[in-house]
Amino acid sequence: MATFLYKIGRSAFRRRKLVALIWVALLVFAGMAASSAATPKDPGFALPGTESQKAFDLLDERFPGGGADGATGRMVFKAPAGQKMTDAKNKAEVNEAIAALKKGSTEISSVSDPYAEGAVSKDGSTAYISAGYKVNSMELTDKSKESLTDVAKDARSAGLTVELGGDATMVEQHAASSEMIGILIAAIVLVITFGSLIAAGLPLLTALIGVGVGISTITALANVLDLGTTTSMLAMMIGLAVGIDYALFIVSRYRAELAEGREREEAAGRAVGTAGSAVVFAGLTVVIALAGLAVVNIPILTKMGFAAAGTVVIAVVIAITLIPALLGFAGDKILGRKARKARKAGTDLNKGAAHGGKPKAGVRWASFVLRRPVAVLLTAVVGLGLIAIPAASLQVGLPDEGSSAPSSTQRKAYDLLSDGFGPGFNGPFTFVVDGKDSKNPQAALDKITAEVGKIDGVAEATAGGLNKAGDTGTINVVPEDRPSSPKTEKLVEDIRGKSKEFKADTGAAVYITGATALNIDFSQKMNDALVPYLTLVVGLAFLLLILVFRSILVPLKAALGFLLSVVAALGAVVAVYQWGWLSGLFNVEQPGPIMSMMPIFMIGVVFGLAMDYEVFLVTRMREAHVHGERPAEAIVTGFRDGARVVSAAALIMIGVFAGFISSGEQMVMMMGFGLAIAVFFDAFVVRMAIVPAVLALLGEKAWWLPRWLDKALPNVDVEGEKLQQELAHRPQDPDEDRRLVGV
Repeated sequence: MATFLYKIGRSAFRRRKLVALIWVALLVFAGMAASSAATPKDPGFALPGTESQKAFDLLDERFPGGGADGATGRMVFKAPAGQKMTDAKNKAEVNEAIAALKKGSTEISSVSDPYAEGAVSKDGSTAYISAGYKVNSMELTDKSKESLTDVAKDARSAGLTVELGGDATMVEQHAASSEMIGILIAAIVLVITFGSLIAAGLPLLTALIGVGVGISTITALANVLDLGTTTSMLAMMIGLAVGIDYALFIVSRYRAELAEGREREEAAGRAVGTAGSAVVFAGLTVVIALAGLAVVNIPILTKMGFAAAGTVVIAVVIAITLIPALLGFAGDKILGRKARKARKAGTDLNKGAAHGGKPKAGVRWASFVLRRPVAVLLTAVVGLGLIAIPAASLQVGLPDEGSSAPSSTQRKAYDLLSDGFGPGFNGPFTFVVDGKDSKNPQAALDKITAEVGKIDGVAEATAGGLNKAGDTGTINVVPEDRPSSPKTEKLVEDIRGKSKEFKADTGAAVYITGATALNIDFSQKMNDALVPYLTLVVGLAFLLLILVFRSILVPLKAALGFLLSVVAALGAVVAVYQWGWLSGLFNVEQPGPIMSMMPIFMIGVVFGLAMDYEVFLVTRMREAHVHGERPAEAIVTGFRDGARVVSAAALIMIGVFAGFISSGEQMVMMMGFGLAIAVFFDAFVVRMAIVPAVLALLGEKAWWLPRWLDKALPNVDVEGEKLQQELAHRPQDPDEDRRLVGV
């Protein structure tokens, strides 16, 4: 591996103009393809294999044109104190709003009349209009959304309290400002790390090129592969972070090779051959983690995972091809001023500490850990364990309007409906009664409606009409408790438990769907997939790390350290977003359940990123050990050469992810915080403290591998041992020095 990448690095350096031209052409081609592609359609949210999805599909099939997947909007009215919505004046305002809604958008499919459909509260204080649309919320035009807002504004001017709800009021969030925050933080860290604007600019430039190619390709293929409009979110976040980090690893190693006095082409080859090997295998772990999301069997997560994995592959290829090419253009300016002077003088900066200079911070820290490994290990483990405690109280669910900010119109509409119609009104169930096998579908529908209405926890059950074929009907069921209540979840389970009784009594099959049922099914599906996902991802990565490190205990330690950091990160997420600790600092306006997809998403992404630091830091130790250093010396060497780079890479990752906390989109904010805090724990506690402490305690045993397994495994030469041997025995080219002058 190292020898192959060494040749790629030298070739890219030598043919830098061609390599740069190819990547620019790819970026331009992908951009043109994206700009000419049609606006992607929203593929919708599907949960294959769940009862909610079966019911939804049945509605779509038996009630064609019913707008089961269309957007909905609600306009909630509350009369002034001392008045009722049934008063003539207020009633006229509502009728005027209905007429205005029908005229305001061609996408409107239906507008309900609250007075004809019983949508007025018992005390007469509250009423609501439901508007159905022909398209889903992602495809709804701005004109339709503005029409809804304008009608509400006119009704407010008449003295009524009017608030809006439903997915038609969703506002698309743009992450541009979040990306810029991450890029700015990355730029600052890179300038401080390298002391050279050229060296700092290269990782940023190549990361942006990689993300540009990746996102443009996703956009161009969105309609062909039914990717929708949200698939690129994770790809952008991960692609930007790993793109900068992988380039940072290569540039850092290149500068180290130059500091040892090697010519530039040779330094580029060695940097790609050694650090590039770590980048390739680190990238593979991220790809495994992201592609493994397919195990969950939720199409949107699968697509997001594969799209992000593709962006990571692009980042790896750019790191081992475009980076050495751009290094050829940069010349000695890739070094800081002090390093350039030392290079001209023929001084090896890496030996400064050995000749009486002050040791690097990484060396001092590694030496400290080696002196007190037990104390460092216990402090780190206990500290992360305490932070992880809130994770035991983790509550998952999908956000509804009840979790919106209290100041938002969606939350106000939610509260008005709860006060006027009961807490369960915001989370109704839709029962789909399939009467194809029933002798009398109407009688079956009526009987099931009556039976469901008697169940404890049901506030109201109302039968809808049969479809045109007369074989399928619906029942609208309002629970007594709020949608996110455990009692409501138990009610769904109880009703589903009676489905066999309904089938036996009436011959009709009953399926439950609706937002609340969908949330329950989604959370259950995520929980069921967690163990298989962890087994697949951690198992494959464990085998990959055995191949990289040729050790059993080092990969085991890496996996256990990851689990500790991710549980601690989940504890922090629960404390902030569920309990509301430091909510003002992180702009959490409404604490509530953690999004169902958050744990498995964070586990997958953080595992891949955590292995980046493990591979880069420990391969340097492995490299030193293979070349003859004792275990303790190898730990110090690994920290001397890798601690600064890993710290910088982690700070960049944290900066990129933390930038998304200000996005305004709840899921993105939570993901940004969770990933940022997880990277902090993993890089600075697990990799910088627990890893050297454990390796110090294990000593030579850390690199133990059974002989039979050692013989069976292929030697991928990540640490460059074979490369070093080949270079040591390579015949010298007398014209090489002259050829490299002026390159």
